Amino acid sequence: MTDAANGAEWARRRTFAIISHPDAGKTTLTENILLAAGAIRLAGQVKARGQNRRTQSDWMKIERERGISVSASVMTYEYKGLLFNLLDTPGHEDFSEDTYRTLTAADSAIMVLDAAKGVEPRTLKLVEVCRLRDIPILTFINKMDREALDPSELLDDIQDKLALDAAPMQWPSGSGQRFKGVADLQTGQFIRYERPGDDADPEKASDRLALTPDALNQIMSPAETEEITEGVELAREVCVDFNAQSYREGHLTPVYFGSALRQFGVRELLDALVQVAPGPEAQPAVGGSKPELEPGDKEVAGFVFKIQANMDPNHRDRVAFMRLCSGTFKRGMKLKTDAGKTMTVSNPILFFAQDREIADNAYAGDVIGIPNHGVLRVGDTLSESGKWQVAGIPNFAPEMLRRARLKDPLKAKHLKKALESLAEEGVTQLFRLQVGGDFIVGAVGALQIDVMAERVAAEYGIDVIFEPAPYDTARWITGPDDKLEAFIDRHKSAIAEDIDGALVFMAKSAWEISYSQEKYPDIEFLKAKERRG
Repeated sequence: MTDAANGAEWARRRTFAIISHPDAGKTTLTENILLAAGAIRLAGQVKARGQNRRTQSDWMKIERERGISVSASVMTYEYKGLLFNLLDTPGHEDFSEDTYRTLTAADSAIMVLDAAKGVEPRTLKLVEVCRLRDIPILTFINKMDREALDPSELLDDIQDKLALDAAPMQWPSGSGQRFKGVADLQTGQFIRYERPGDDADPEKASDRLALTPDALNQIMSPAETEEITEGVELAREVCVDFNAQSYREGHLTPVYFGSALRQFGVRELLDALVQVAPGPEAQPAVGGSKPELEPGDKEVAGFVFKIQANMDPNHRDRVAFMRLCSGTFKRGMKLKTDAGKTMTVSNPILFFAQDREIADNAYAGDVIGIPNHGVLRVGDTLSESGKWQVAGIPNFAPEMLRRARLKDPLKAKHLKKALESLAEEGVTQLFRLQVGGDFIVGAVGALQIDVMAERVAAEYGIDVIFEPAPYDTARWITGPDDKLEAFIDRHKSAIAEDIDGALVFMAKSAWEISYSQEKYPDIEFLKAKERRG
């Protein structure tokens, strides 16, 4: 008998993330998934323009102004007897590290592709991250109501660029103005697309017809009927068949077609998640009695993959997002970090974007928010015994460094607190030079710097300029004490500490790092550092 049949609550959980290249339609799909599942009543915000163009998951002012997602949020909804935790990842490439950490909490992913562009560079990077963790990927090819590449070309693109077998679950009839809908290869039905108009009924947009010439000729020309019939035959003969095990192991992706903006294909995608998406998986961990935490284990344990401050501008709050790995969590429990700190979790939160409710119980697979004042950090593991440590979440060396300069020098203490608070969220990194004490902010891209400046001003009332730093890159340094001391003595002005107090070498160029590695072979210059409490 399965766990679900036994009534195990954790077996109802499905925790997934949505990944895409910017502008492929991820944010629109997120909102229309919530709409189709009945979690929100209308998607008017998506169709609005200018100032009103925002979704349930975009809460930061800079997101609303620029129409992009730059922070990951969590939305919980129920559908067909299952409880889904949707992790909405940043769509902008400057926030790749935040996306990586969010994916550590997901059991599966939906990959959104633009039908006119196929696999784009950002998608490639995200799939590489999924592959590191063997995360199963379900593909949604979006914007079929616009001119698109041939479906065979799109499937080849997935297979060639991502080294993933692509199994079409549907086959589209045309694209753009010629788009009539999709053939469901599993049921042998045709799902009709009705072009939106003043009197269009969204429910009618998914009318199902028999996949026969007589039925299809009622809604399309004989030439179009012949084209879709031949396409379906070709797909069945040539394309890879769906295999659940291959999908679960991350080798194959089932492919669906539709238009998120027109709400077409979204319900089919939801149903696919119900049918194939895996429930909570065992998490590799050390320190306990075995090598992994299993969802059915009695001990409550979970790990922090994100910290978010000031989600509610009316309250200076700090919330740790924790993915539960095992056990049945109850409100008021005492949990310990792997560093030995004990805390009582009195007001755990379940999320709906920035809306929240208190969680009395939570189970493996759930994501709960734990309000705290700097006690918890990204990468911490919480458990009843305090012995477990889930495989760490890395920090990556920043690609852009900026020096923080205050307009009002009297606010130096406030600046320190603001930068440390924002760095603890893990979106940017903070380094302080040992000589002079300047703050250097590290980021993957310019947008992160813009967001930090915006939030320092809005949330802390501090005017700060992030100017070019005299350094090009940073590396964490470790080695024998005497060798490290000699290196630090030689490079005093270029040594900083990160927010954890770890030593960092601020280099003026990649050449300087190579030269230093040759000169000091006993010292390691690290591009990544495990985040641990």
